[in-house]
Amino acid sequence: MTQTDLLNDLKEFTELITKDVILPTRIQKEDEEPGLRAPDVYLMRITDARSAEKKAPYILHQLITSKDKQAPNQRMTSQAQIRSIVCVYSRNDEEGGLMLVELMERMRIAILEAIAIGHQFTLDRDEGVEILYYPDDTAPYFVGEMLTTWNMPNIERKLV
Repeated sequence: MTQTDLLNDLKEFTELITKDVILPTRIQKEDEEPGLRAPDVYLMRITDARSAEKKAPYILHQLITSKDKQAPNQRMTSQAQIRSIVCVYSRNDEEGGLMLVELMERMRIAILEAIAIGHQFTLDRDEGVEILYYPDDTAPYFVGEMLTTWNMPNIERKLV
């Protein structure tokens, strides 16, 4: 029921819903052919961030903020906000942009349909799902981000 559990459960959920989304990868060496695979999913940071573009396609889930609050005579509530960065690769600008939209749409719909992630984390539907497609000309990489707020399981106070 920790924020780390949320990240790990979100990674597992994302891998499940994107396992059949096969996208092109960048050619790494001159003698290689373009590859195809499902996006890799990372938490908090990408290993070897200097070569982040070489990792495309990928999804990176980052914990941005968390908040615990308790109104008078109410139970304590806890929330965590997650930023999910999505990156795809394509040599064709139009196809690359559409691949990004399709991948993020698959994620958005699956998150909205899910009752709970990991049987304990629920989407805060008041906050909703916010998506930003980066308008910069970053071709052949196409990047966007999704912001989601998750309700965490209640933490009960106790005497210590």
